[in-house]
Amino acid sequence: MRFKIRVPQFLTSLLVVGLAGWASAQDQPYKNQTSAPAKSTATTQKIPPPLATLSHYTGNSGSAGSTGARTYAPGYTRAAGAPSPKYQWKKNIVTTIFWVGEKPSGNNPTPNHKSAWDTAWEKNFGGYDTPDKSKRTYDFCPKGFTPKQNPFYCALPYNDVASWNRTKPEASQVIPWFKTYFKRHGKSVIKGRWIAIHHKGKTCFAQWEDVGPFRTDDWAYVFGQSRPTNTHNNGAGLDVSPAVRDFLGIRSGDKCHWRFVELHEVLPGPWKKYGLNNHFVVEQEREREIQAAEYERLQRMRDEYLRNRR
Repeated sequence: MRFKIRVPQFLTSLLVVGLAGWASAQDQPYKNQTSAPAKSTATTQKIPPPLATLSHYTGNSGSAGSTGARTYAPGYTRAAGAPSPKYQWKKNIVTTIFWVGEKPSGNNPTPNHKSAWDTAWEKNFGGYDTPDKSKRTYDFCPKGFTPKQNPFYCALPYNDVASWNRTKPEASQVIPWFKTYFKRHGKSVIKGRWIAIHHKGKTCFAQWEDVGPFRTDDWAYVFGQSRPTNTHNNGAGLDVSPAVRDFLGIRSGDKCHWRFVELHEVLPGPWKKYGLNNHFVVEQEREREIQAAEYERLQRMRDEYLRNRR
């Protein structure tokens, strides 16, 4: 005699919902891409929690490049009752271009195969981040390899550490988020920090991954109200990667506005797609693993129910 086993509707529904959510999580990172980002192994990295202050803007809201990200800029009117932005714009800062793997030259005496915080930067990035536009993809990456770190990066002229085991004495006083993220002496609390960069109606976002241009001690400019003290390259105060250059459509020497932002202020865009150092990539991988685990749990519930019905 053959028995027909009926699975409760709630278990079936849970399994279907779990499967749909899990499959959606698998597909999401690869939509609209010619190649998928390398699978992250960085799920154990700690993601700094965003601070409480939120910026609100009204007024001009429109396209920022081909991603559809909303543009915001200095001078926008805040919504009634909204708090002021935590970090103010640094306006009209001469901006120069640099890249991972750049060799020393007259305008750049420091080789960029390593950074101020990473002695194997080029290797850890995944290769040479060519500035040649003909050798870059539509989503602002170098052709030939998928970056293992965020291609939207920048350098600012301050380093908070003096050696592997010593943090600069003024760092605790001048860095606004120092007390929140300080772990030990010699470990930077500024590496990987996000900034917004604005130029002629477009805004993009980048992570702070190196120190420069030229200076390493200009905290009064980086965290205060002073202008850059550097006198080289027309007083440049910001270095940006080829990805930032191409998204904003700037040339080396153009002037941009920039400011620090919290994670919840980073708008959608290609800067969220790549990199084991990228908070959003790490978070997406974590969510996929959570959903996969939930799907497996629902499967076990179903299988256990069927076994008990026999």
